[in-house]
Amino acid sequence: MKQKVDMIVYNAHVYTVNESFDMAEAFAVSDGEYLAVGTSDEILKRFVATKTIDAQGKAIFPGFNDGHCHFYGVGENMVRYADLSGTKSFEEVIERLKNHFAKYPSDWLLGRGWDQNNWETKQFPDNKQLEKIFPGINIYLIRIDGHAALVSEKAMNAAEIDKNFKITGGEVILNNQGRSTGVLLDNAMDAVREMIPPLSVEQKEIALLEAQQQCFAVGLTSVTDAGLPYQIIDLIAALQLQDKLKMKINVMLNPDSITLSRFLPFGPTVRKRLSVRSIKLYADGALGSRGAKLLKPYSDARGKTGMIMNEREYYETICDQAINAGFQVNVHAIGDSANRMVLEIFSELLKSKNDLRWRIEHAQVVDPADFELFGQYSIIPSVQSTHCTSDMFWADERLGPVRLKTAYAQKQLMEQNGWLVNGTDFPIESINPILTFYAAVARKNTDGLPVDGFQTENALSREEALRSITIWPAKGAFEEQTKGSIEISKQADFVVLDKDIMTIQENEILSVKVVQTVSSGEVVFELK
Repeated sequence: MKQKVDMIVYNAHVYTVNESFDMAEAFAVSDGEYLAVGTSDEILKRFVATKTIDAQGKAIFPGFNDGHCHFYGVGENMVRYADLSGTKSFEEVIERLKNHFAKYPSDWLLGRGWDQNNWETKQFPDNKQLEKIFPGINIYLIRIDGHAALVSEKAMNAAEIDKNFKITGGEVILNNQGRSTGVLLDNAMDAVREMIPPLSVEQKEIALLEAQQQCFAVGLTSVTDAGLPYQIIDLIAALQLQDKLKMKINVMLNPDSITLSRFLPFGPTVRKRLSVRSIKLYADGALGSRGAKLLKPYSDARGKTGMIMNEREYYETICDQAINAGFQVNVHAIGDSANRMVLEIFSELLKSKNDLRWRIEHAQVVDPADFELFGQYSIIPSVQSTHCTSDMFWADERLGPVRLKTAYAQKQLMEQNGWLVNGTDFPIESINPILTFYAAVARKNTDGLPVDGFQTENALSREEALRSITIWPAKGAFEEQTKGSIEISKQADFVVLDKDIMTIQENEILSVKVVQTVSSGEVVFELK
């Protein structure tokens, strides 16, 4: 007699992504977990299901997992920010702001996504033009990387920021006449950001549910949110208990004192859909806004080396608290100087090889002498392959040819421990993990450029790229025993694609569509 299960999927090309990278044809799901994996004949002979899916030969993969993103942030953006991404000039930014303000009039005009590197004039913008078109309005426009903002005079004045304003880890950008342009870098942004009225609880709930739908539509069943305060974590937990939020979320804690005091004394939180066991710190800013801390000056700004966001003692103190509480530490570090500082601090505490999985988020520019420290102290690089293909046409201007060779060195980083975490950092980059896969393998942007790829010695193989968006992010969150591969007793998270990204021509990968996304045995997205 056949055993009854909830779901059978057969006639498929299943990439299990287990340790041996075995293939299968079918699997059975019961109570949200894989009960059996094998051939179609084996599964159909042993089981009968409430829901049976003939995959018609399509490729099936473990549910995709974004190892570094801003899940709540992408939802919040949808609710309140003008989308400035992809703009080709400051004039286009102005036009989008006009349309947004006409549709959503408010005391605050907010936007996100501008990048002066994509404009013909590659200089930071100035708020003078904003004042002419939106006089007396509070304006806060975040750069694509989140490490710079263009702010109106009204908001600057309310925050008591002028050309003489000084703060550790931040800067007010001045023009050639010594006047403030309204562009604030990193910690200088905080005083204005803190004045922006928060969303209501109802708006925050909408933001989280909107983010969930966007993720499911691109095959994501798990994400790591790179820094949240306790209020949002509590709301996520409540929505998951109500079964409204089905997305599996690994949360890095914001390092504010209240959030840390709410979690550290009680140890890691590990539930089916929510994991809270790490702290997110920022060592420096971003390369595009010249806030990333370099060992030597920027090639295109000789007087600048970037900024470390806090005193070294700050990082040492929180790292010490974390290791005593059994928490992981994940530090944003872009520049070679910032990476070296974090590697040094980590090595002093970790002492030797270990399984604590402390991470450096981004690890974009690493000095050649420092790569071996990742392996020596089991420090995990958490990279974003699409950052490479977004930055590659101007990164040489910032770094020069010598430093560029050990920037975005993802294969070299992977080899230090035999694995790495990959993500998108959305909404900074596209939410789509298939673009992450393509960028990792091809080292090209979505226009297929450069034709021969960018520094292809650091491309990942297709197997490595697939692991980097499935099992390895799970491992980076200590969740590899419950997710990340199609294996018995793991959560039945999987995605069906219309074409097989492991075998099709490289240039076809960008057109691949998600046919179906399943989370814990429940269909949460189907292509219409």
